[in-house]
Amino acid sequence: MTRMEIDLDPPNGITGFPLGMPAENVKTAAAALGRVQVRNEGSGRQFGYMKVTLLHEQFEIVFHLEDGKTLTAAEVWIPRPGPQDVTVRFRGIDVFRTPALALLDRLTAEGLTTRHDEPSYWTVPGLSLGLTRTAGHEVPLDTDGEPLYFQAVLVGPADYYDDLLTSG
Repeated sequence: MTRMEIDLDPPNGITGFPLGMPAENVKTAAAALGRVQVRNEGSGRQFGYMKVTLLHEQFEIVFHLEDGKTLTAAEVWIPRPGPQDVTVRFRGIDVFRTPALALLDRLTAEGLTTRHDEPSYWTVPGLSLGLTRTAGHEVPLDTDGEPLYFQAVLVGPADYYDDLLTSG
């Protein structure tokens, strides 16, 4: 079994995809890993900006290019079983194999602020990390009735969630 590791490095990006990467480079690098779909090519409109989606047989990554030109955020979806051992890590923690509530406890133990402003959705302002437990299919549930594991994680630039630090 081959291994694939994706490291989350907010606010810098993810393995192979630094934030600020030009759109053409994002598409080329993503195509080397799987099939690519591009939506709203070159658009920087607020509700219709450019997205490049990497469709790998075991996972998806949605690359957000909010200015239509450069990578502004990367959203990695939970890997599915398959021929590769795909691991997504943040500071050595396996994001999708660590139960969600335990992962939040570890982040808090590291001195990070976690915010739970919407059902199934957490952010780490100051670090620009967003996590969701929302699943589009049946998954194991935790004692709180939510999915046991996070289903997606978003890495954004330095100030992506900072407005949440002053609200609420």
